[in-house]
Amino acid sequence: MKFHTSARTAFEALGVRIPPEAAEVEARFPVYVNDYYLKLIDPANWRNDPIARQALPDRAELEDDSSSFDPLAEEIQMPVARLIHRFADRVVLLATGRCAMRCRFCFRKRTWTTGMELDDISDAELEEACAYLRRTPAVREVLISGGDPLMLPFEHFRRIVDAVAAVESIEIIRIATRLPAVWPQRIDAELCDYLRRIPGLWVATHFNHPRELSAEARRACALLVSSGVPVINQTVLLKGVNDDAETLEQLFRSLVALRVKPHYLFHVDPVRGVRHFATGIGKGLEILRAFRPRLSSLAVPTFAIDLPEGGGKVALQPDYSAGAETYWDIHGKKAIPYRMMRCKESR
Repeated sequence: MKFHTSARTAFEALGVRIPPEAAEVEARFPVYVNDYYLKLIDPANWRNDPIARQALPDRAELEDDSSSFDPLAEEIQMPVARLIHRFADRVVLLATGRCAMRCRFCFRKRTWTTGMELDDISDAELEEACAYLRRTPAVREVLISGGDPLMLPFEHFRRIVDAVAAVESIEIIRIATRLPAVWPQRIDAELCDYLRRIPGLWVATHFNHPRELSAEARRACALLVSSGVPVINQTVLLKGVNDDAETLEQLFRSLVALRVKPHYLFHVDPVRGVRHFATGIGKGLEILRAFRPRLSSLAVPTFAIDLPEGGGKVALQPDYSAGAETYWDIHGKKAIPYRMMRCKESR
């Protein structure tokens, strides 16, 4: 797979002239994208293309110079190197800074320099993280993230997972990866055979738009699922990419048909260099309301925001109340009473 580490070569591969503002943006937020993902872009309309918006530099990335680079306060919630401990029962392990693409909406954009700035986790760091898990048995679940852990050499990735799985109190391991969407050819039989053998292991992937579900991406998802690996998906609600009910409905229906469960729909985090993707929370609630009469619970993810200052996730739902013990019907046109049964006191 060919990777482009400059805007110039990326736009050349796309077959369009590089915009003059690209160099200024790239100087602050580098470009890193592969040929596979570039081929999903419509070059005739690249400025409005939902795939291009996720991969190519945009002048809007420089317009916000006041937002935090770490609004979720990850760095102050790290008891040891590489380990973020926010929730009582689960942690995030940052295994690498490697990615198959630098997504322009990345909430860890604060670390961008050359595109590979966070070193792979060392054996000493891994042992320190596992020692913390062993002395903190309240932690039952580990999300292995980065970067993208599946970008690591297979043997290194396996050492990480084996070490975490060996901690007696760990019941669930999630592998956070965007590879099925941005480099699906990397998902192979050897990897899937290994993953299916780890008890309690889930893959959490990341599709944002139906066009990312190419034939290759569908094959990657099918290989994981048919191997016995449960797969969930998170999507980020992005202005100009997927901020309408029709686009997301198509995406979520397609995922469910592949036996990939839409898990989270996140409002974009208030990260510097990312805020131009924000739709506002009201847009997400509007989309959920549109889903109610036409999309089953299998296909509807939890809409959530991640609070600043390490406040954690908040799940959001539209308000369907029409008054005391009265609720709007699925079309939002008729208020229907629902009175709770009141049982007589037993004698």
